Amino acid sequence: MTIHWCGTGLSAIPGLRRLIAAGHAVTVWNRTEEKARTAVGDLTDRIRTFDRDSLADAVQPEDVIVSMLPGDWHVPLAELALARGAHFVSSSYITPQMRALHAKAQIKGVSLVGEVGLDPGIDHLMAHALVSDYRASPRCDASNALNFHSYCGGIPKHPTAFRYKFSWSPLGVLKALNSPSQSIRDYRPYKVDRPWEALGQYRAPLPEPETFEVYPNRDSLPFIEEYRFDPTWRVESFVRGTLRLNGWAAAWQPVFEEVETAGEDRLRNLSDRLWAEHAYSSDEPDRVVMCVSLSASDASGPVWHKTHVMDAWGDARDSAMARLVSVPVSLAVEAIQAGQLSAGVQAAPSDPVMVTQWLAEVGRLAQHMAVVDHS
Repeated sequence: MTIHWCGTGLSAIPGLRRLIAAGHAVTVWNRTEEKARTAVGDLTDRIRTFDRDSLADAVQPEDVIVSMLPGDWHVPLAELALARGAHFVSSSYITPQMRALHAKAQIKGVSLVGEVGLDPGIDHLMAHALVSDYRASPRCDASNALNFHSYCGGIPKHPTAFRYKFSWSPLGVLKALNSPSQSIRDYRPYKVDRPWEALGQYRAPLPEPETFEVYPNRDSLPFIEEYRFDPTWRVESFVRGTLRLNGWAAAWQPVFEEVETAGEDRLRNLSDRLWAEHAYSSDEPDRVVMCVSLSASDASGPVWHKTHVMDAWGDARDSAMARLVSVPVSLAVEAIQAGQLSAGVQAAPSDPVMVTQWLAEVGRLAQHMAVVDHS
């Protein structure tokens, strides 16, 4: 059973090195072999130039294809895995096109796994743990009002006037600023066209509490079911969103104004300029903060409230972002090989045993990780 790891970009390396160092049979595929050799050449010489035809010739039944390539490669590589009777793993969101492969994957008996990176990924694990914990609590009651908040952000360890730094091309961040979001507020769907129209503040329960700017992103509503909320529960608020340093919105106001009217060419030009001015230097530490919280209240006030909180930053090992994206991917690969995942399209596991094991591994990647009981 060979692991075909495709892509050796900035967010791919720690998980890849972990699998190779553990003795797994890994073939590394990258569009430039030299870059891959720089990343893992001290551990393996099984490095090949990536192209779909060569990969297709190499993949055997029960192998695992890992796509750490740009998003438009995920579905084609999942389809290739299906055709070869192999499995597939990606850290990215499961698209409708990927979800459409579910029945075929079940028939073939293979796992097509997405959303096993940082966000989405680790946040799913924390959410599943919270919901399981709440269900088991004597305070769990269908009449309670529930509030769920999940925020994650990559931010500079040493804040700058711009309040942000880029690990890779800013284009994706700029496009996301033009994307609508949907969440739950006051028991109703809450839609906004642009993130800065729903900016709020969140006080993270870190060892030294810290306030961040937050905003909803994407469509949070499907995750109410994904996180196994009971259909009878009263959901007052439910949001999955992005976390930024205080002062971010003010510093980015000129960016917002340009993004609002920019076409593709202007966005690319803006991306190039921001990359030149605000990219991380090679020795500059990044930081990742994640907080996933669930609270329940009755007429008298809060009756149950816990938050999973994580704070990680780049160190001598590697960047926080790279660790937290790629190591969970490697855990998914190992789970497939161990027969722990079912056939079909799926995100990060909800099984309590696996959630506990994965979060324990994540805890070794972060400088701080805890469950805060606010009651």
